[in-house]
Parts: sequence; C-alpha cells; structure tokens
Amino acid sequence: MEEDVFESKKTPLLDIIDYPKDLKKLSKNDLPTLAEELRQKTIDTVSKTGGHLGAGLGVIELTIALHYVFDTPKDKIIWDVGHQSYPHKILTGRKDKIHTIRQPNGLSGFTKRSESIYDVFGAGHSSTSISSALGMAAARDLKKEKFSVIAIIGDGAMSAGMAYEAMNNAGSMYNRLIVILNDNDMSIAPPVGAMSNYLSRLASSKSYLKLRSVLKKLPNSITKYPRKFEKATKEWWMGGNIFEEMGFYYIGPIDGHNLDILIPILENIKDDNSNTPILIHCVTQKGMGYNQIMASDDKLHAVKKFDAKTGLQAKVNNPKPSYSAIFGEALAKFAKKDKKILAITAAMPSGTGLDIFAKAFEKENNSKNQRFFDVGIAEQHAVTFAAGLACEGFKPFVAIYSTFLQRAYDQVVHDVAIQKLPVRFIIDRAGFVGADGPTHAGSFDIAFLAHLPNFVLMAPANAQELVKMIKLATKIDDKPSAIRFPKGESPSEIDFKNLDQIEEIEIGKGQIVKKGKDIAILSYGAILENVLAADKILSDSHNINLTIADARFCKPLDKELVKKLAKNHQALITIEEGSIGGFSAIVNDFLIKENLLNNLKIQNLFMDDKFIDHNDIAKMQELSGIGIKNIVDAVLKIR
Repeated sequence: MEEDVFESKKTPLLDIIDYPKDLKKLSKNDLPTLAEELRQKTIDTVSKTGGHLGAGLGVIELTIALHYVFDTPKDKIIWDVGHQSYPHKILTGRKDKIHTIRQPNGLSGFTKRSESIYDVFGAGHSSTSISSALGMAAARDLKKEKFSVIAIIGDGAMSAGMAYEAMNNAGSMYNRLIVILNDNDMSIAPPVGAMSNYLSRLASSKSYLKLRSVLKKLPNSITKYPRKFEKATKEWWMGGNIFEEMGFYYIGPIDGHNLDILIPILENIKDDNSNTPILIHCVTQKGMGYNQIMASDDKLHAVKKFDAKTGLQAKVNNPKPSYSAIFGEALAKFAKKDKKILAITAAMPSGTGLDIFAKAFEKENNSKNQRFFDVGIAEQHAVTFAAGLACEGFKPFVAIYSTFLQRAYDQVVHDVAIQKLPVRFIIDRAGFVGADGPTHAGSFDIAFLAHLPNFVLMAPANAQELVKMIKLATKIDDKPSAIRFPKGESPSEIDFKNLDQIEEIEIGKGQIVKKGKDIAILSYGAILENVLAADKILSDSHNINLTIADARFCKPLDKELVKKLAKNHQALITIEEGSIGGFSAIVNDFLIKENLLNNLKIQNLFMDDKFIDHNDIAKMQELSGIGIKNIVDAVLKIR
C-alpha cells in the first residue's frame, strides 16, 4: 500500500504545542512552517472522521496569528459558525482528541462552551459572533476589566441581517470591539447578493493598499499622478464607506494567508487603546491548500471520510435517494407543468435538493423568468420574500432546514400565517441529524408550527408519501402549508416517470398501515420506520399484534381515524420525532374534548426534554426515547 503523504509527514512544531502559551514560544519565522503542519493535521483528521474541512483550511494562518498575538482565553475569540474552528481546537488543548471530532462521545464539530474555556461562545448557526462579542465587550467595560474581544465572521455569514443589527449597535457605542471579516467568497454554496458583490469588488481592487502606496508619495504625487490619486481615493472611499459609516475603523482588504501581514496588524490593534470598533477585512480561500486535490463546488464545506493523498471520498454502495433529492426532483417535475411554482432557499441549494430544481430551470434562472432563488444566509428574508410572491399569485416553495427555520419564526407567524398566504414550507433535516448534534437537530418545528392557525402540517413516512404531499401542496392556494422530512435516505424509492399517476391524497386524512388488535400506534412522519421495526420484534418475540396508523397530518388532524383507534383499542401510543407540545398535544386535546380517555390507556413518545449530543441518529433517537427499543418497551408496559 502506498504511503499516505499527509500522514507520513512529521509535525515537529505542532507536536510541542498543546496550548497557545506554547505557540508564543515560537519565533515568527517558525509560524509559516507551523501553518503547513496545522493544515496537514486538519486534513489528516477530517480524512478519517469526515466533517467540515474547507472553512478550517481557510483560517489556518488567521487562527495561528490570533492565538500568537492575543492572550487567550483572557482575550476572547468568538468564531462565527463554529465549523471553522477545527484548527482552533487543535491549538487549544484538544490536539490529542481531535480525532474524535463529530464522533460519538467525542469533540463537537462546532465551538462549545462546556468543552473548553477557549470556546467562549457556542456557534452552530451563522451571524451570531458580532452580537455576542459586543455583549462581552460591554460587560468587560461595565466591570472595568481589560481584555480584547475578537469576532471572526465570514463564510457567507455577512448576508444575514443579524450581523448588521450588531454592527449598527456597535458603531454607536464606545466599547472596543475587533471584528475580522473572513471574506472567502463562499458560504456552503457560492455567495449571492449585493453585499457579496461589494466585498468582491473591494478584494479585487485592493483599494486600501493602493491608497497607502499613493499617500506615501505626497505631496508630489498630487501633481505628478493626479488621476491615479483621484482613482485610488475614490476606491478607498467606496471600500471603507459602508463599514465606516456604521462607525467602524476599516482596515483592508488584506491577505488572510500572509502571516507577515496579519501579525503586525493584529499587534498594532492589540496595543491601541482607542474605543472605536475595528473591522479587519481579510481575504482568504476556503479549502486553502487542498482544493487542487479534492475539488468541490462548496470548496470542501463538508466531506465524507476520504483518502488524504488522493482526495477520493468513501463511496456508499447502491445508495437510495435522500428525501432531499426526491423533493428536488419531484418539485422540478411538477414545475415543468405549472409555471407558477417557484423555489427558494437560504444558501442551502444542495442540502435541500434544490440544486436539482435549479439545474432543471437553469435557462430560466439566467433570464427575467427566474424560477429558483437563493437568497443567501437570510432565512427571515426568504420567508417574507416568499410571502410577497404568494401575494401575487405564485406558488413559492421555501426549502429550509428545520433548525434554520427557527431563525424566521416571527416571519412565519406575522407575514405568512396571519395573512393566510399560501407559502409552502419544505422543512428538511426534521428530527435528529447525527454528527452535527443539537445545534442542527430539527427538534421543534412540529411544536412551533402546530399551534399556528391557518396551517396545513404534513410529514411523509416514505418517498411515495413525500411526492403525494408535494403534489397536494401545489394545490393548496388559500393557506400556508408545511412538509417535514428527515435527513438521509427514504426507506422506499419513487418512479419519477409516472408522477402524473401518483395517488391524490385528501387534506387531513391519515391511513391504517397494518390492522391488529388491543394496542394501536399512531405515527407521525418518517419515524414510522422505527414503529415497523418494533412491530416485527413484538410480533416475533412477544406474539403482540399491533394496529399501526400513519397520521400523515398534524393539522388538520384526522379526527375520525383517531376516534376509531381510541374506540377499538384498549391502548393508544403516539410517536413523533419532535419535542413535547407537537403532534401528541394535538391528539391528546382531541381525545379529552371527545371524552375518549375513560377506557383508553395512552402513551406519548416524543423527544425527551433535553438536548442530545452528536451521535448516530439511531442512538440519538434511543437516548431521547423514540428509538426502536423505546417503542417495544412502551408497548410491553402499556399492554
């Protein structure tokens, strides 16, 4: 077997560094070599574990410079979207555990306060760093303490409104704050929007450096090079204007991979005692040092296990299509015949399957007849943008991960539900998501949508049900609707050639999957797969014959189905992959109002009232009370 070039290289400098205090013992001349070793260590780690790679590789030099100059953890470094923090973890006491990252009982793939004093703020979602950093800076000054607070924001996070809310506030206060804009021209997907274009112009013009070179020649340059001076001054003003108008002292753009530039600038800022907030515009490359080996459209944002030498990722034998891919393919097929169907995502086209839709309408997307919209990391805007489209008679499908939809809850309530606008929400990653842990688990969407008037809430048990629900959603024109589905493969597949013949389902109608006696299980969504597995165990080992029903809808609830189950069985178990207050609450309320609980035993299975650390999805379900064994135990207990 040929030797792995990354694993075989020695890392003598990194080997002697356990904490930032060790890093400070190195000379500045050693730091570029350390950067190579840290990059190598990051690649080698992720090749074995899978996970986020590109963002970390893009901040190798920046991470070293920050810990070399500042006195962490007294000085506080806040990483926006913690997936860029792998190198930071290696340098802050977790080098020997980095191989456990995103693994069961291992390090988190994001910053996590309970994991290390160097992780001063937890971040799995984007655009939180400036707000939290400003809060820490204000608290520092209230306590009359002295330390620096540095927020590193980037990887597309500057497209979110929260970042500007924080900057607007920071610019009007007198708390010293350092913001580093990690401008890598990427998020998960290629960046979109005017701000991205603006930053690209700044980076390409290198306006600040041009101005500096001209100013050094004053006063002669004014007469000798009048046009050059005028041009450079204009470019500098455009460059610094938006940030300086918000009250920040702007520095940049600078090369975020050049330690000879980074360290002097950070040292000067650290020693400066002014109370003006500072923004340093660093231009970096996501996936730096490995893009030429493992090419990807998302600049190595997230990868499976791979061979570090060749960049080849591990292959899955005969994979079934994911729910996301099935959604994207089906929506594209329906949209071919219905020109009012539009698709919207918030920087997650590939994750939600809408890259398939976008490709199908590539020609239209490059014209005024646009069918697909990626609005960037801006979930609030995505929802209200869709509401505006719905007002004009279009059929917008907004595909957002469950955990990210939380960021737009007010817009869902105020801009969509109250106005009964027919926005179709596609809630991806509903339920546990595995290695990304609690920050990305889709735990709450059933509960936070179930109590909103005017909503149709659906959850498919498999691929066929998903396509039926998409077809139904295209016809719901008088109210909002939502379809939730989990991460991963569907237990069944779909024939896309015969979508026209697919069964029509009625709003609010569930179905009996299997007839039994005595005990009934009413399942909502893809967790039905666990129910069927538990049923086999109960049938084979305990001779228990269950009735199994697929609710399909949380709202409107199939009241006749629930009433039938309650009257014909001595016990009823409900199950959902969501938190308390969701589907079971709707069922229980109906049972109480209909006086159906007198002779009925009932048990509700939903996620336990706790956050579950990253693990295998099946294990997370078990730890939260909705795994296969939990269902078996619930049936044996209630019979």
